[in-house]
Amino acid sequence: MLSSLHIENIAVIERSDIDFGPGLNVLTGETGAGKSIVIDSINAVLGARTSRELVRSGADKSLVSAVFTDERASIWCGENEMDSEEETIVQRRINADGKSSCRINGLPAAAQQLRELGALLLDVHGQNDGRQLLDEAEHMRYLDRFGGLEAELTDFSEKYALFSATKREMECLSMDDVEKERLTESLTYQIQELEHANLTAGEAEELSARRELMANANKLTESLDGAYFALYESENSAIGLAADARSFTERAARYSPELEETAKIISDAGYMLQDAAERLSDARVALDFSPEEYDRIESRLALLRRLTKKYNTDEQGLIDHLEQCRKRLDEIEYAGDRLVQLQKQLERERQNARQSAEALRAARQSVAVALTKRITDELRYLNMPSVRFSVDIQPLENEDGFNSTGGDEIRFLMSANAGEAPGRISRIASGGELSRIMLAMKSVFAEKDSVPSLVFDEIDTGVSGVAAQRVGEKLSALARHKQVICITHLPQIAALADTHFAISKAERDGRTYTAVTELDREGRLRELARLYGGDIVTELSLRSADEQLRAAEDFKKGLSEGK
Repeated sequence: MLSSLHIENIAVIERSDIDFGPGLNVLTGETGAGKSIVIDSINAVLGARTSRELVRSGADKSLVSAVFTDERASIWCGENEMDSEEETIVQRRINADGKSSCRINGLPAAAQQLRELGALLLDVHGQNDGRQLLDEAEHMRYLDRFGGLEAELTDFSEKYALFSATKREMECLSMDDVEKERLTESLTYQIQELEHANLTAGEAEELSARRELMANANKLTESLDGAYFALYESENSAIGLAADARSFTERAARYSPELEETAKIISDAGYMLQDAAERLSDARVALDFSPEEYDRIESRLALLRRLTKKYNTDEQGLIDHLEQCRKRLDEIEYAGDRLVQLQKQLERERQNARQSAEALRAARQSVAVALTKRITDELRYLNMPSVRFSVDIQPLENEDGFNSTGGDEIRFLMSANAGEAPGRISRIASGGELSRIMLAMKSVFAEKDSVPSLVFDEIDTGVSGVAAQRVGEKLSALARHKQVICITHLPQIAALADTHFAISKAERDGRTYTAVTELDREGRLRELARLYGGDIVTELSLRSADEQLRAAEDFKKGLSEGK
């Protein structure tokens, strides 16, 4: 779970440390106090896009640090060659110029890595996430996720990939006569040009080295001659002096046997000097260049430079391109025969894909029945007693009868009131209904989702009265199995918190400061009374808050006892 969050110089929060607990964590406060800044900070440390506007005015940088205590984080760190600890510390620093840096357990990381790790640990539901329900392209993903249809989706995806590959190959081979003639002429010209060049990988490097050697032939010859003269031809040559030293040492060894090894060393050195002299002689002979060879090298290098520039690749790339041109030309010449084969293959693969799509549809229809019942039950609990929710699955109407997602068009339909026919959610649901539908879906999906923590930013939008109470109870029930962090304006939800934080804003010395404070029971009473009646807290509102807290405690006790 997310155990703590450190915020430093983010908007109006100069510095704040929030220690979250298990279960339901609630944050309340006046509008504009800075509740959304906490969500912005969580998103930032999860790798979301940031901007310089997040940095507190007058500060040169801001920092968000989050501590997670979850085995998933430790496993991810180990897999990504980072220190794997019981606690995983994720940091995001944002500079005043908008640039940011990330760290995981003290090691530099990319924002993408923060997003990958964050996706395993936190699911953030923002105020605008209900709009996903209006996007019918998302409905299929919701259904497949609920049903756990990975096996059926994988089977269809494999068959669809084969079908698509064959179709693309046929499209490449299908061309009119004019295009075929143009492409044939182009490929033939390229093949002839590259074949005539008789290319060899690494040739340019070898030729350049040879040309460099020829350009410095005079200086090299002078050096080789000098070295050879010093070793072999001079009056006091190294080889001659070594021979004399060997002779004198061998003579001395007759009287002092321990010098025999020294004599051998000198003898070996003499042989090595002779070998070196022969090598110098061979190198000198090899320097016998002709002007014609230099011209040939220059011409060859010019050709290689022209070809590599023309085709924008090196010699190995030119060789590969030649092979590709030959292959492509063969395909064009035998395109007719190949198209006949591919047409038969395509029909087989289309049939296989259709069968897999039909199997996927059958699985989706079965899952839709279960999802409809679950969502309907959840919504009725959330004070939508007349709701009708259904999953509409229609065959996809196109030439093949399927696309990359299967053979279905899927949309969620609902009717919020008795007597109304189910319609598209985008046309039926109000803001409060969207919030409750999203909460219902989150509750259902949480059973199959391994993410340990859920964050809700004002899930209570457009909800009041009994519906608000039901939303709070649903969040509390969800928090028995997950850590839930929720920003709310409603006392019905705040009363059910296991840990309650108050967010307050104050002015000091002409600057605005926001503080996040964990409340004890007395503090919770006053905060609930404020949520009920505003700034005027009376004995009556405090008694009402106390009754609300007691009722919430009884409800949570019932949850723990399985009632």
